[in-house]
Parts: sequence; structure tokens; C-alpha cells
Amino acid sequence: MNKDNILHTDTNMKITLFSEMSVGISANSVLFFAQIFILLGGNRSKAIDLYIAFLSLIHLMLLITMGLIAVDMFVSQGIWDSTICQSLIYVHRLLRGLSLCATCLMNVLWTIALSPRNSCLTKFKHKSPHHISGAFLFLCVLYMSFSSHLFISIIATPNLTSENFLYVTQSCSLLPLSYSRTSMFSTPMAIREVFLMSLMALSSGYMVALLWRHRKQAQHLHSTSRSLKASPEQRAARTIMLLMTFFVVLYILQHLVFHLRMMFKDGSIFYCVHIIACHSYSTVSPFVFICSDKRIIKFLRSVCGRIVNI
Repeated sequence: MNKDNILHTDTNMKITLFSEMSVGISANSVLFFAQIFILLGGNRSKAIDLYIAFLSLIHLMLLITMGLIAVDMFVSQGIWDSTICQSLIYVHRLLRGLSLCATCLMNVLWTIALSPRNSCLTKFKHKSPHHISGAFLFLCVLYMSFSSHLFISIIATPNLTSENFLYVTQSCSLLPLSYSRTSMFSTPMAIREVFLMSLMALSSGYMVALLWRHRKQAQHLHSTSRSLKASPEQRAARTIMLLMTFFVVLYILQHLVFHLRMMFKDGSIFYCVHIIACHSYSTVSPFVFICSDKRIIKFLRSVCGRIVNI
């Protein structure tokens, strides 16, 4: 085994990781229940609200699963068997993939919703949500198949010391696969991620172009730029751009740190930074959604007011 198991005794890493998990679980729980309340209210709900609620649910489950894995990293004494290891790591990997897919889907849907009436995307505005849900379920099946190699590469940590095993938790280790098997599983995953990231980049670029054109038109109508006031559409587009920029930066960071960890087999610091980077988007994004939606703020104020009155 490599030296990554010193995580078990590292208090700073333990506090940092559990703090991130706690904050993320709390924020996504608040966002999810607020979105469900808005959807059930009906009169002020939007089509995108369903997908934000779904994204928050994915992030909530992802952080809870990572919390369980972190318990075995820092607290337990390595008592899981191979079945528990494979199941938890598989579910965690699947949820990470679904987070990428749902984020891309939400970005595209938001771009379609904000596009002007004369845009080529107008014909997609009236598509049934069932079409989009069907496409998402299809991607879920693909993600499940892409992560199936974890059932043969994740094993319970053996009672012997070997440099061939890569630390995952106190109970679980990653058994290196041959080059051909690694290529067989990694190539479809790379194609999938390049496709989704390219789709996000295109939709984000389109929104930037829309914002720039809208601002030019507004400056032409108003005598000075000081009299300009951001429309709800502009604020929504800026929120999307903020989230997508944050997502892409973290995505690049986590892959860079992962490759550094593979290079330095005993890099416990790289492992911890990689875990934090992988879950930073799911922790921070609910705060962006909450702060940018006045309906959620109003809902939270009403809930807090009722609690105080009790």
C-alpha cells in the first residue's frame, strides 16, 4: 500500500473534508426543498426549476455518498468488504457523472429559454420535458456502463503491503488494470466528457454573444450607460456564466491534481485536494442558485418567520 493511508491520522484534512460535506449537504437540502415548494405552488414556477431541483438532489446524494466514504477514510478501521467498497465507489462515480450531465443539460435549457424569439433555438422552447428526460435517462444508462469496470478494479484492502494497490479508503483499494483494459474504459469516458464540455462551451458562448448584443442595443436606446439596469434575463445569464466558469475551472483543477497523484503515488495531499475540488461545485452552486432567485429568498424568509413565531 502507498502512503495515502496517513489521511487516517491527518486532523486538518479530516476537518476540511467533513466541513465541505456538511455545508454542501445543508445547502443542497435547502435548495431542493425550496424548489419543490415552488414547483408545488405552480403559479410562479418555471420549466428550469425542475432541473435545478434535480441537480440539487444529485449533488445532495453525491455529498452524502462521499460523506460515507470519508468516514471510512478518517474514522473507521477498515471493516468494509469488497461488495460495500464496489457499491459505494460505483454510486459515487455514477453521481459525479450525472452531475456533469445535469449541469450541461441545465446550461443548454437555460440558453434555449433565454434565446430571443427570432433565434434558431426557438423551435426547441416548446419541446416536451419528456423528450429531455428520455435523453437524460439514456445518458444514465451510458454512465452506468462506463463505470462498470469499478466492479473488477475496486477491492477490499488486502492484509499485505503492495505498491500495486492504490489507496481509496481504509477498507478499499484500487487494483491497477492492464493498459488495454484501461484504454477500453477510459476512451468512452473521455469522449463523453469532451462532448458534454464542448456542448457547455457552445451554449455559454452563445449566451455571451446574446448579452453583448443586448447591451449594445440598450446603449443605443439610452443616452448614457449609467441609466442601464440589468434585466432578469441578463441576471440569469450572468448566473449561468458564473456557474459554468466555476465548474470548468474546478473540472480542470481536479483532473490536473488527479494526474499529479498518479505521478506521485504517495501524495496524500494531492488526494485530499482532488476530493475537495471534485465536490466544490456541488457545495458552492446551491448558494449561487439561492442568492440569485428572489422566490427562494422569499420562501426562506417566510420559513424563518414561522420558526421565530413558534
